[in-house]
Amino acid sequence: MPALTLSQLILIALLLAAAATDLASRRIPNRLLAAGLACAAILHLCSGNPLALLSTGLAGFATGLLLFLPLYCLRGMAAGDVKLMATVGAFTGPALALDIALAAFCAGGLMALLIILASGRLRDTGANLMALLRPLFLRIGGMPAVAEPMPAPSVGNMPYAVAIAGGTFFTLAQPWL
Repeated sequence: MPALTLSQLILIALLLAAAATDLASRRIPNRLLAAGLACAAILHLCSGNPLALLSTGLAGFATGLLLFLPLYCLRGMAAGDVKLMATVGAFTGPALALDIALAAFCAGGLMALLIILASGRLRDTGANLMALLRPLFLRIGGMPAVAEPMPAPSVGNMPYAVAIAGGTFFTLAQPWL
């Protein structure tokens, strides 16, 4: 594994702090994210490339934000998780932010499955999933969608900062090389 850059070390410290607070309180402090964005901006400004702040920082921020924002809009993720992924993108740039997001989605899916299995609520999860997907299936079949009762309460709450940190560490380590 190649030596880590200053930017990567700061990002790792940010992710460890975010994951720890998310595990403890299911929140990611805005102050932590603002400090991370400020660090990313300073690092890009000091990189010697005057356009790095725009081409890497801002483009990566937008990539991270746009990849996770739909999940927030569907109530599948908290706002802090979206802001954390946008901050990760500000450090890494758009291409690496996409790789990290995909790895984080995989880590999050695995975490969700483990939480569901550990809680013994697989049946409730299936019922919630069917209630959410039934209108889509009806539309695909050409039938009018009818108002559905609200699904049962969520079967789990997940500290997604852990998945984002895991996806970032996995991607930065590049185990496939």
